[in-house]
Amino acid sequence: MSEHDTNNLQQQRFQDRIDAEDKIEPKDWMPEKYRQNLIRQISQHAHSEVIGMQPEGNWITRAPTLHRKAILLAKVQDEGGHGLYLYSAAETLGISREEMIEALHDGTAKYASIFNYPTLTWADIGAIGWLVDGAAIVNQVSLQRTSYGPYARGMVRICKEESFHQRQGYHIMMTLARGSQEQKDMAQDAVNRFWWPSLMMFGPHDADSVHSAQSMKWKIKRQSNDELRQKFVDQTVKQADVIGLEIPDPDLKWNEERGHYDFGEIDWDEFKRSMTGGGPCSRQRVSHHVEAHEEGAWVREAMTAYESKKRRAKDKAA
Repeated sequence: MSEHDTNNLQQQRFQDRIDAEDKIEPKDWMPEKYRQNLIRQISQHAHSEVIGMQPEGNWITRAPTLHRKAILLAKVQDEGGHGLYLYSAAETLGISREEMIEALHDGTAKYASIFNYPTLTWADIGAIGWLVDGAAIVNQVSLQRTSYGPYARGMVRICKEESFHQRQGYHIMMTLARGSQEQKDMAQDAVNRFWWPSLMMFGPHDADSVHSAQSMKWKIKRQSNDELRQKFVDQTVKQADVIGLEIPDPDLKWNEERGHYDFGEIDWDEFKRSMTGGGPCSRQRVSHHVEAHEEGAWVREAMTAYESKKRRAKDKAA
């Protein structure tokens, strides 16, 4: 059997496993493109969790009450933990943490464009929890069934914590919406600014997505960008109605025939600008991460030295 025939057979056996809903594990054979696709998606997911700490961390010292401060602090810590889970999952594919961080810093790797927008008021923290984390949950619930085992298992815990984040954000918005007119106006302003970037989180339309079709075939993704976006719109419109806030879309209306809400067209030029470093806070987000990474180098070096010392002592004792 030729090398070409052998490779084709491996490819077919791999696809048969995917179709049978088998989980692919790190030591299993996999196509190189499958590995690279996973590294791109998981590392981008990890970067989003870590960069996403910044706009919310900015409000820890300015939260309106001690209770809100404690909740926000716990949430930001959760996001950092999610990043670590995901970096660890990506490392099982043969890429190092250092390589992923370098790709983030030099602009090769991307993260969710939503985090390139500033958090101007306390209501923005509520909008991030309700809308941004709400959009993330819609996407991540299906990723619990992704074909790559370490990624799927990491998503189980992440989804549990993200559901808490979404509820606390919704509670902030509900409290503001039921407060003074000034507070309700602040909540509505946050919705107006974060609604469209939240829809952008699901990525381009399926027809325009470079990776979507292959990711669906390999079951890295279980639902398409447009399916996930529609699901988010359908559930969020009802949530907004409950607390008396308006979705800033004049084209939003229920389509009885489709059984879904129709909604306006996203500004894809803004999406592309934000994804390519042209967002309001794009440079700030990356430069802050570079600075923090450099300042934390001594901690990583100390931990590495300590682990090396422990290994030498263990080897000597053996």
